[in-house]
Amino acid sequence: MIELGVLQLVLSLGLVVGAIALVRWQNLGMELTLLNATWRTLFQLFAVGYLLGIVFAWRDPLSVIAVLMFMLSVAAVVARNRISKRMSRLLPILAGSLLTSTALTIVFTTGVVIRPDVWYEPRYVIPLTGIVLGNAMTAATIAGDRLVTSLKQNRIEIETHLSLGATPDQAILAFRKEAVKAGLIPTVNAMMVVGIVKLPGIITGQLLSGADPLNAAFYQMLIMFMLAFSDLLASVLVTMGIQKLFFNSAAQLVRQ
Repeated sequence: MIELGVLQLVLSLGLVVGAIALVRWQNLGMELTLLNATWRTLFQLFAVGYLLGIVFAWRDPLSVIAVLMFMLSVAAVVARNRISKRMSRLLPILAGSLLTSTALTIVFTTGVVIRPDVWYEPRYVIPLTGIVLGNAMTAATIAGDRLVTSLKQNRIEIETHLSLGATPDQAILAFRKEAVKAGLIPTVNAMMVVGIVKLPGIITGQLLSGADPLNAAFYQMLIMFMLAFSDLLASVLVTMGIQKLFFNSAAQLVRQ
């Protein structure tokens, strides 16, 4: 694999300069946004590179768990902020949903499929968790936001169903289904065109490192199957949790 150094990194910033030039040409007013995004990318990836280098060298289960818990915390907060900052009990629902969906996926993948020498092998556990958690966060955010919006915009319809004897599950079933489906759209779309329209990060990274193309394809297949399960489970759990926030013990729709 051709290694990149500081010089190559500096040269690659020419692409950012080109992007800023295009922004100025089109008068989009996004120069500061691009500069901020570039600075955060550099800082975050430098930090991650050094941190993972230490964790990979230690191969200590506690350090691996600490990294995973930090990733989970950030993902839950980001998802909460994108759905609603005013719903105080939403954060634990998101954290629990992401933890459950990601943990089940990673445990099955490492314990049944890959089977590394030790369960906490950072070379496998951390990258796979990052991929699964990031996609589950996106799916949970889309599904949660769709359901919250639907429940707020269709209060009269839901209350009408409740007044006619419907349970909360029955009253919002259609909205929950649409929310879960929306959460799965990015993953399903990616599965439809993977390898044809684009080469995802995992297969691209392995090809750049000199891995066998067929083995790289096998890993990408595994990743897509992992995402299908984790994203669906995260969407289902989040929508179930949000449903409980919108109904009280008397099965009445409450404002959020």
